[in-house]
Amino acid sequence: MLGFLVRLLPFWIREPLIILVGTVFGVRILFMALVDGEGWVPAVIGAVFLLGAALRVRVVVHALRARRRRPPATEAELAPVTPAPVTPAPVTPAVRRPVERKPNAFAQASFAIGLFAVIGGALWIEGKLPEDGTAATGASRPAACRLDEDEELPSAYRSTPGAVTGADLCRALNRTELPELLGTPAERSVYASGTDSTAPLTDRKVAQPEARVEFETYTVELSATYNKLTVAQYAKLTTYGDGRDARKLTVLGRPALLTSDHMMKIQFDLGSGEGASGPVGQGPLARTLTVAFDGKDRGGSYDLTVWSESGLLPHDSALVDIAEAVLPRITRGARDQD
Repeated sequence: MLGFLVRLLPFWIREPLIILVGTVFGVRILFMALVDGEGWVPAVIGAVFLLGAALRVRVVVHALRARRRRPPATEAELAPVTPAPVTPAPVTPAVRRPVERKPNAFAQASFAIGLFAVIGGALWIEGKLPEDGTAATGASRPAACRLDEDEELPSAYRSTPGAVTGADLCRALNRTELPELLGTPAERSVYASGTDSTAPLTDRKVAQPEARVEFETYTVELSATYNKLTVAQYAKLTTYGDGRDARKLTVLGRPALLTSDHMMKIQFDLGSGEGASGPVGQGPLARTLTVAFDGKDRGGSYDLTVWSESGLLPHDSALVDIAEAVLPRITRGARDQD
């Protein structure tokens, strides 16, 4: 339908319009491929758009040259004309015919340039608008959440009233303001995912959805565990180990606990000879904020964990700010729970 409407336009409007649209889209897609690192497929598509625009430019140039070139006069046109004998003919009243006006090439070109400017301005404004419609904060658009849509939801979710899924957690965690809360406002998320897992050593009877958002500096994980363990009981368990970094506090009117622990590190040798397989080792240090589901601490909690490969950690206040911004936005609805 769109192609049919474009073909109805005059030549001097249609061709410049196609050239502008092809150039704008080609440059935009190439920018995404080369600067944003979207891969070689967008680069090929952008190159095809630019090639099509270049071919259209060639067609317009040939049309302009043909219009300016006048055909030479023939011998018949240059030969003297012998006047024919005049025969009187009946006089008939002259009928005025409307003067046919040729299309003004300058007006068509001006209209096409104005239309191109409107389309380019609309594309530029659309790229500047934030995804959620709020005022722009300078944060980059987050990566889309990757979900296991084809996998069947474990029965633990259906038997747990109010249980959310990994998609719900990822939708709440993967926010444009998350880099600013982490103290790295110039970064953008490079990976985001949500999984519908179950707690280990529970025979898949305890729902434990998880979401992860990765940046160049930090990685953030958010999980919900639907067990009967309270935050107060968990705080007592930390006293039996190395609980020097544990700190009790209140977040959103709920009991909360800050703890530190090392992530696990596993190496695999895939036959390249560059690495060696070995047992599970100690990974980078991570900081976790555990927040109860409700103010009465009746069991179950959210765990917000942040770590980096360099071992650097944000301030504890950053975890509190993230929890206060993300936890109220966790709602069911990304996947059918019935």
